[in-house]
Amino acid sequence: MSLHFKGIVPALITPLTPDEEIDEAGLRTLVDRLIEAGVHGLFVLGTNGEFISLSEAEKLRVARIAVDQARGRVPVIAGTGAYATREVIALNSKMQDQGIEAVSVITPYFNGATQAELFKHYDSIARATSLPVMLYTIPAKTGVQLNIDTVRRLSEIPNIRGIKDSGGDFDRLLQLINLKREDFAVFTGTDSMILWTLMAGGDGAVAATTNAVPSVVMSIWNNFHKGDIAAARQAQEALRPLRDAFALGTLPVVLKTAAGLLGMPAGPARSPVLPLDEAALDKLKKAIAAYPRVA
Repeated sequence: MSLHFKGIVPALITPLTPDEEIDEAGLRTLVDRLIEAGVHGLFVLGTNGEFISLSEAEKLRVARIAVDQARGRVPVIAGTGAYATREVIALNSKMQDQGIEAVSVITPYFNGATQAELFKHYDSIARATSLPVMLYTIPAKTGVQLNIDTVRRLSEIPNIRGIKDSGGDFDRLLQLINLKREDFAVFTGTDSMILWTLMAGGDGAVAATTNAVPSVVMSIWNNFHKGDIAAARQAQEALRPLRDAFALGTLPVVLKTAAGLLGMPAGPARSPVLPLDEAALDKLKKAIAAYPRVA
């Protein structure tokens, strides 16, 4: 459990072929390009990685490819969340066999759980694995939120080592940062809040936009740590057109389309998500026109 969550960790898209199969070559290229851009880790099988549309066998394959291609250069974290506690525990064990170095576990979804149920869920998961665990909250998608006191209690479990909060509530994020310790990291999962999280003392960001514009996202981190807040803020503002464009389609089709247009491996989103229509595609092209294309 020596892994310390810190820095910019892209939430990887899962590159697919035109017939919606895993694009192994594309995933390997994506891993290399993100590592070359200077990211501090890789997070596969998150919300933007379309975990909800992948089979267990596909999830294990994505994890195996990412670990193999990363070659120890950065840690690879895998999303293993599911509604049923026992399903998460089983997948965590299989992920550890693939060489995954930590797991991120989204709150149970669809069927609202109480705080007591959420605590028991994560406590059971943590006790069943030696891997570091990152809590993951995204209430707009799951309908469930971990309250601050539940996070505090969970943070005291030795291998629960951090939280990715994607709620977009900065006051809540500040309360979470108050829980931060050397062995418990606080990440934003909201890309529009990366700089503000760092300025408030957070540990970093799980940033999906890195798939499309890695140099822009890394510029936020790098300039912040050089003490050039003006340049960091300029980079943060530069993410706004891409973030705003997310409303043009169902997640993650806008991000995958943007990544593809900017030279990154992506492919389609898996059905039932449809490609962008012509009007939305035109708006996206205009929104990302100023971004650098990845060679």
